[in-house]
Amino acid sequence: MDMEKLVIGIDYGTDSCRAVALDAVSGKELATAISGYVRWKKGLYCDPSANRYRQHPQDYIDSLVEVIHDLLAQLSSDEMKNIVALGIDTTGSTPCLTDRDGTPLALLPEYADDPDAMFILWKDHTSIREADEINALARKWETDFTSRSGGIYSSEWFWAKALHVLRANKKIREKACSIIEHCDWMPALLTGNLRPEQVKRSRCAAGHKGMWAEEWGGYPSQEFLSALDPLFGGFAARLENKTYTSDISAGKLTEEWAERLGLPQNVEVAVGIIDAHAGAIGAGITAHTMVKIIGTSTCDIMVTPKEDIADKLIPGISGQVDGSVIPGLIGLEAGQSAFGDVYAWWKEILSWSLNLLPNEQVAEATAWILQKLTEEAEKLPVTESDPVATDWLNGRRTPFADLTLKGGIAGITLATTPAHIFKSLVEATAFGSRAIMEHLEKEGVQVNEVIGVGGISLKSPYVIQTLSDIMGVPIKVAATQQAGALGVAMCAAVAAGVFPTMERAQESLGQGYKTEYVPRAENRDAYSALYKKYRQLNWLLEGK
Repeated sequence: MDMEKLVIGIDYGTDSCRAVALDAVSGKELATAISGYVRWKKGLYCDPSANRYRQHPQDYIDSLVEVIHDLLAQLSSDEMKNIVALGIDTTGSTPCLTDRDGTPLALLPEYADDPDAMFILWKDHTSIREADEINALARKWETDFTSRSGGIYSSEWFWAKALHVLRANKKIREKACSIIEHCDWMPALLTGNLRPEQVKRSRCAAGHKGMWAEEWGGYPSQEFLSALDPLFGGFAARLENKTYTSDISAGKLTEEWAERLGLPQNVEVAVGIIDAHAGAIGAGITAHTMVKIIGTSTCDIMVTPKEDIADKLIPGISGQVDGSVIPGLIGLEAGQSAFGDVYAWWKEILSWSLNLLPNEQVAEATAWILQKLTEEAEKLPVTESDPVATDWLNGRRTPFADLTLKGGIAGITLATTPAHIFKSLVEATAFGSRAIMEHLEKEGVQVNEVIGVGGISLKSPYVIQTLSDIMGVPIKVAATQQAGALGVAMCAAVAAGVFPTMERAQESLGQGYKTEYVPRAENRDAYSALYKKYRQLNWLLEGK
């Protein structure tokens, strides 16, 4: 291993870009920075009532420049000279249509303010119809291109989103020639390899979101895409069917970008990766460990040796891909479409009456709601007669994606308090996590422990203890507050040859765990009874 080298990890989240500079020997954080997306913060190009969430590529560029400059301002001149690599993760699936040169359409003057020309954020649900059509066609096709993504293609993913905007916007079709994921565009931009056929596309994004698999030669065939809609004519030829794991270099910074960012031009840029996968790496994922990235929604990531799964295809999850997350292992992804968003919804409901107060008191009162709800919920006993809720307020991601499903609460009385309902919502999100774990175990995937990552795992002992009680497994909370940036910095270190494998990078750069939660035996029976009611309520809401 080389000495005195620095690596940078850049994590593009839903609201902001975060970055960290690490000593590649000790793993010590030397600098951190964050930059919010200006246009996104203003609510531009989005329509929540239509489930439309779009982000302008210029936000991504501006925030990148800002965080890199902020990082460098915290480093010495010698440290800056020793930066050898950077890695980038982004939300996913967050695709955008491009022109023939690989430029996102929103960066062309005629499309600068057109939401359909922008990156379609992971939580955009405008393409439910298109996802349904993909699923229907795949089930009739000789090759089921959804079989590696749980047998159900989601409206949150690559092909469905691209087809929706192609159909909806005639002007877009004039120059749209290809599609690119956000995690692929950033490395391509920085290395000057933007032509669609030249992009080193992420194995993680292609395999989990783009119906890519080696067994059928890459992405879906042009025949399949054209049968889906002739608007996809020629798209297959402009997607390179070879994909790359995140420990591979996408190339070196161009002279232009090295100068613009203030970095050495010999800096290696790693192939991009989805943020949840990078977070799992940063949290220390190993075989038979589930990493839960817990935020507004959740992503549940596991890796397993190939011999444990062999040729088995696991239904109802968000993908099983050879080489995603940790090269050499099978990466598995599942998750919940709403987790923290469930609590935020209840907070918003309770906040409505605060509109009766003077404006200066509203913000102060709102800030205390979740804390007070938690304090009151912690005092409540766990009984079999408690109210029960589901976690489907934004549909269901796993098991078996169905974003049309709605949430519900049962068992309330005139004695039910806001704290009772909050408790039922926390338990609902934990029950959803248990349903995912049981589904994986039923399919032969062993789960020995859970690692929690993200703001909720660090800030809410009540939520994580409830999660441990209901899932029935210990939960370690990763010490790092920047698991994504840390994980992608590890990817960069391997891509630059600082470490020979991802596992070695994890050993050297990992930050360990802050605390561990253990299931409380006294709540086991009551939670088992409540979980049974949760499943029954789910069946009712599904119409079963």
